[in-house]
Amino acid sequence: MERIQRQRSNPTSSTQSRSNKFRSNPMTKDHKIPNTNNPDDSTDSAKSRRGHVDDCSNLPALLGTCPFMCPVAERGQRERLRDLAVFERLHGNPRKTSADLAVKKFCRTISIKHMPTSDLRPLPVLEDTLDYLLSLLDSAEHPFEVVHDFIFDRTRSIRQDLSMQNIVNEKAIYMYERMVKFHVMSLHKLRSCSNANISSVHYLNMEQLTKALTTLFNLYDSNRSSDSIYENEAEFFSFYVLLHLGYNTQPTGESLSLWFRHMPVPIIKSKEMCFARRILRFFRMGNYKHFLLTTAAEASFLQYCILEPYISEVRVLALQCINNGGYKLHPYPLAHLSKLLMMKESDLVSLCDACGLETRTDEVGNKLLPTKQTTFCCPKGGSQSYGFLDLELFNSWMGHGLGGGWKWFV
Repeated sequence: MERIQRQRSNPTSSTQSRSNKFRSNPMTKDHKIPNTNNPDDSTDSAKSRRGHVDDCSNLPALLGTCPFMCPVAERGQRERLRDLAVFERLHGNPRKTSADLAVKKFCRTISIKHMPTSDLRPLPVLEDTLDYLLSLLDSAEHPFEVVHDFIFDRTRSIRQDLSMQNIVNEKAIYMYERMVKFHVMSLHKLRSCSNANISSVHYLNMEQLTKALTTLFNLYDSNRSSDSIYENEAEFFSFYVLLHLGYNTQPTGESLSLWFRHMPVPIIKSKEMCFARRILRFFRMGNYKHFLLTTAAEASFLQYCILEPYISEVRVLALQCINNGGYKLHPYPLAHLSKLLMMKESDLVSLCDACGLETRTDEVGNKLLPTKQTTFCCPKGGSQSYGFLDLELFNSWMGHGLGGGWKWFV
């Protein structure tokens, strides 16, 4: 299906006029995102969905003058307090950094009324800072949890500086798209981490992904000059649907069917949204065969990162159906089942074991799954993620995660 490309507007147009349109954005009413109740956000849901723009609506517009990734005063203070992340230490010294290494931290209690412009980074500096942060994804010296923690905090600071200066133009859209991509890719990579606190990291990553998407949707609408859509807009809206795959209604109480009614027609007709709606239908119908086939054939890498846990859930559902519905005297051949579930036979044996199902081998060496077993159970803590049979692209994504991750943000 032919995509409607975005109408280009002048990125250097007045930031102030953009911010006025942003504050009256109808998307804040219609396109709801779950309330994440972040302590650093206003308790007023409308303000939360507008990404704090209202917080500075009655104040003069600020224009940052800081030429560095981190203000000089903050850099000196953090050196004295030895508050330097591992990526900020000059030659590994926890008490020494430089302008090329230090990045401004997110501050929860910041006040715009007393914010000196020398502590705010202008848009070009913020763009360079984001480039630097995302380049760290290729770092092999530290576990991903460490890399994620650093980028997670520093991108929040970037969003804070954008908000405080009411920067809501097309360049801000591009920056938010890249930050959303970071959080989406992190969904996949964090699943392979074994840190004891990884569940809380997952929660916080999902929370900030939701907030970044909220602001991105508002930015799309505030910069829209006609019925056209932005080049990547449909895919980012599809993320919203896929993130709520397991819910019949949204946590805010609005059903997805009602949410779809507010969607611009070009987005509804886009191939990305058509894919997301088919996946949603197959998942809720329990149609595991078409769910897996459609995912393998059409999902983008970023959509796959969101779908990964649901793929495992669907495979477990398929095992349960086959176990309960099979004929006891005729065990199910694993060779056929592995093709149906699009996974290696050895991985299927592991999945059966995780679900409490025994497998056996017949006299000619074929592996079989006896049905009607009463020991079936859903894997505790979620099932392991397995690749797709004969799909090297998906398997390379899963095997290498964010290796070469920088290319996904260009």
